Amino acid sequence: MSTSEQPSKTEQPAQAPPSALPQPALEIAAGYAFAGPALDLGALLWDGQCHGDAQIRIPLSMLNRHGLVAGATGTGKTKTLQLIAEQLSAGGVPVFLADIKGDVSGVLAPGEANDRVRERAGQVGQEWTGAGFPCEFYGLGGIGPGIPLRATVTSFGPVLLSKVLQLNQTQEQSLGLIFHYADSKGLELVDLKDLRAVVAFLVSDTGKAELKNIGGLSTATAGVILRSITAFEQQGAGGFFGEPEFDTSELLRTAPDGRGLVSVLELPAVRDKPQLFSTFLMWLLADLFNDLPEVGDVDKPKLVFFFDEAHLLFNGASKAFLESITQTVRLIRSKGVGVFFVTQTPKDVPGDVLAQLGNRVQHALRAFTPDDAKALKATVRTFPNSGYDLEEVLTQLGTGEAVVTVLSDKGAPTPVAATRLRAPQSLMGPIEAGALDAAVKGSPLYARYAQAVDRESAYEKLTAEQHAAEAAAEKAAREADEAAAVEKATKATTATEAASRRPKKEESLTEQVVGSGIFTSLARSIGTQLGREISRSVFGTARRRR
Repeated sequence: MSTSEQPSKTEQPAQAPPSALPQPALEIAAGYAFAGPALDLGALLWDGQCHGDAQIRIPLSMLNRHGLVAGATGTGKTKTLQLIAEQLSAGGVPVFLADIKGDVSGVLAPGEANDRVRERAGQVGQEWTGAGFPCEFYGLGGIGPGIPLRATVTSFGPVLLSKVLQLNQTQEQSLGLIFHYADSKGLELVDLKDLRAVVAFLVSDTGKAELKNIGGLSTATAGVILRSITAFEQQGAGGFFGEPEFDTSELLRTAPDGRGLVSVLELPAVRDKPQLFSTFLMWLLADLFNDLPEVGDVDKPKLVFFFDEAHLLFNGASKAFLESITQTVRLIRSKGVGVFFVTQTPKDVPGDVLAQLGNRVQHALRAFTPDDAKALKATVRTFPNSGYDLEEVLTQLGTGEAVVTVLSDKGAPTPVAATRLRAPQSLMGPIEAGALDAAVKGSPLYARYAQAVDRESAYEKLTAEQHAAEAAAEKAAREADEAAAVEKATKATTATEAASRRPKKEESLTEQVVGSGIFTSLARSIGTQLGREISRSVFGTARRRR
């Protein structure tokens, strides 16, 4: 189904607010009666009634002003993502979303009509027909179904990697020194064995001098970093780092019929590694930020990125990490990318980030405990004043209902609107495993990314240098043995003659090795022969050389 076949999704004329509503509800409805392309979320709820002729919408041009989809477990957040993703795709906007539970893959297939769908469609004034949407499916490092997504360690950078390895601030700073050294010497860190090789070199007798001028690296801290890397690999996560590295511009594609491609990252196989997948999502976003040009305000976004389980990203985050997130979210809007955070309550998102989220879809909250009640009050304070008693409304919303406020086509906040949401047109559940596998292997990207590649990088180069140094040491030892044998066989005839023939004080074996040509040129050769210096941007991620 092409975009032109679905004008009702995004291209509706300005709507006159229905006159049958009471005055407060009329004022709310008028706030959503703007002209221009828009996504239809659902119908207004007022005084316990659903008014299908009062549509609640989001202007397409405001989707790059970011948003928040929040609510307790089981309140319909995933279906809201699906609903928004479908309409974005129909409007020609690519979408990225993470499928943590494995139930978003159904966006590929047409939904199935049933009594509940027909009832919901009738309530909200929706002309429902089943429709599937163009999708690509990805998997982190080839674990689980999907085209493998990998990043190089160099590209991932020290700030993000520190969060994955759960390092403290001191250890994060030390890891930054290691990356700085590798970058300045052109030592590309493709996978974790490259990083391990560089750490081991820098705490060796030979490598210690390399870091002295920039603060040094303690053996204890290096040991912690190495143990963290080992533990990470033992969890089966080492495959996330390597090549071919995923080109994030793949997320910006449209289908041949003009619809936006929905990129779904399948995460059920790594649900037990939340630090990893949440940080990997941030790498994708940071990489897009680094590479995309400034476009300013646009008629529709170049991409809308849904960041599910957002609280996992912020938990235990360092100050540098939080500052980088804030900067990325603030500036990526001008590059045409909208970011929607998905979590349980707004308090899961730091205030500096929350302040930049112009579109809000808040599903029901529960108030079973004192902490729940406190979170409810905090959530209510984040909304503009409204004619609703939001503390009451937010605890009484049903599944598939939400409190909404968005930015109008003029950039002003719309009135708060309790909303009964539309039903997604695609399958509300996972597609069959065989269909998912066929979609993955039928993608033109599968051949490009399926097979891991292990090319020469820091590990191989440092190993070669080490072997050369060992060979030089063996040669020096051999020559020393030969000299000793010659000296022993030579008989001095007089004390004076013996003294005159006595060699100068011999260097120790270590001094001979360290003073050998291969060792004295090691650092210099790394800097001048192994590669170019690597530059970094936000999050310490490497700027891609495409």
